Amino acid sequence: MTEVVVHDNESFEAALRRFTRKVQQYGILSEAKRREHFEKPSVRRKRKAAAKARRSSRSRSR
Repeated sequence: MTEVVVHDNESFEAALRRFTRKVQQYGILSEAKRREHFEKPSVRRKRKAAAKARRSSRSRSR
């Protein structure tokens, strides 16, 4: 679980920005959206294969 300690004289907005950055860095929201509905194993394989193809095409173009 992500937690942010609010320092003395720190505004709520600054603490919220740090919390949002941490949540995005750890991928918590994307994980929750992905787990929101059941994903068939065939769909999961296709999604992973597409991600792998994107990664390899990016590294090949450099």
